[in-house]
Amino acid sequence: MTELSKDLVEALKSIVFDCNWQYVGDVSQFTPLKCYKFYSLDEEDQDILLIRDNKDNFYAIDSRCSHEGGPLEDGDIEELGDKLLVICPWHSFDFDIKDGSSSTGLKQQTYETRVVNNNLYINTPYSVSLNRNCQETTDQMNKLSNELNENLKLKEETGENTLSYWAVKILNTSDPHEKARLTNLVAEKWFNNQIESVGHKVPPEQPSRPENLTIIDPGKIRRGKGGTLASRVALLHSLANIEQWAMDLSWDIIARFSSVEFPDGSKLPNDFFSDFVKVARDESKHFILLEKRLKELGSYFGALAVHNGLWESATTTKSNFLSRLAIVHMVHEARGLDVHPQTRLRFFNQNDHDSVSLLDVLYEDEITHVAAGLKWFEYACKKYNFEFIETFQEMVKKFFKGYLKPPFDTKGRNIAGMTEEWYLPLIKPSQVKNDVNELATNSNRQVAAQ
Repeated sequence: MTELSKDLVEALKSIVFDCNWQYVGDVSQFTPLKCYKFYSLDEEDQDILLIRDNKDNFYAIDSRCSHEGGPLEDGDIEELGDKLLVICPWHSFDFDIKDGSSSTGLKQQTYETRVVNNNLYINTPYSVSLNRNCQETTDQMNKLSNELNENLKLKEETGENTLSYWAVKILNTSDPHEKARLTNLVAEKWFNNQIESVGHKVPPEQPSRPENLTIIDPGKIRRGKGGTLASRVALLHSLANIEQWAMDLSWDIIARFSSVEFPDGSKLPNDFFSDFVKVARDESKHFILLEKRLKELGSYFGALAVHNGLWESATTTKSNFLSRLAIVHMVHEARGLDVHPQTRLRFFNQNDHDSVSLLDVLYEDEITHVAAGLKWFEYACKKYNFEFIETFQEMVKKFFKGYLKPPFDTKGRNIAGMTEEWYLPLIKPSQVKNDVNELATNSNRQVAAQ
């Protein structure tokens, strides 16, 4: 075991053996200089305020002002020299978030925090949650600590430390938050050369999903047009579901095609696996950001029904490397670019600028994902001595249901390297005449939402 693993195990032991440590989330969930209130699920008036400073330190104090019980989570955060203060909104009492002291002489209870492998813990005897009266969330958080310990123990017992092993482990992880956390952990290990090799493990026929997640036919999903809060929540929830599947699709191509051999006897280089580990890490980031936004809007992932339409394409292409790249990592990823302008405009028109900024992050990353799919599709075609565009179009006609639908985001597609000759011939013939107008409309929407 490496020194890093020893340190991690020792840190986890101290947390597991001290039952007062409560897991509260991945550090990426918490924006610097923003107040996060954790509700106590065991005792009243034991809620905790969490604040992250600009140096990535975390501080936790009682959320109720020790003066007259004002809600500190609604107060301002001010920097005064080397102090970071939270100001009570009722009577402007100030409290140093580091030690709970106040210029008024009052004292606020503070709680020790700890970060272990990007997981944040608060030392409190009470179970806490970002959602009031949400025991399921707390149970889920406790489960994450246990599963991480089990994963490390399993690694020690099996001695396996290959990328394919971890890919299958993630595919078999049902909890999407744990799936995202493990994705970031494995990506860090891979890019720090702490994973021995790619290896080969047979992936499951379908990724694991939580029992309480309702999955229905794609045609029955109702997303709305973003004109109401409920509609915007539905759209964000749908995107979070897509990102969850996108994580799995990235790990599946890594595991399923890890032993691909080309006619010249060569196999996929490590750069291929690095590219798709990065894609998986991006998708996990997207899921975390979307779920955070859902919570800010009063919802959470799993509150609505979802579909597994994306995995149908994975099943169809499970035995053909070129078709997998073409359908999943080019057609579907590029479709994400196509719907961005209209989706962005819907949120923009409702003055939901936080969601607009989030959608822009997803969009920029998805361009690189299309580029990765295209890059390795061309690489494989060269190995097989196939013509790029002609082969792509053959794969789409054979493995994709129906025609490609305009309007297309030509700007994003061009940046990714997927120019019009790749996809315009795949439009339904009756739509070709309207395509120019639709592309212009798409472009106008982008300009309007800037």
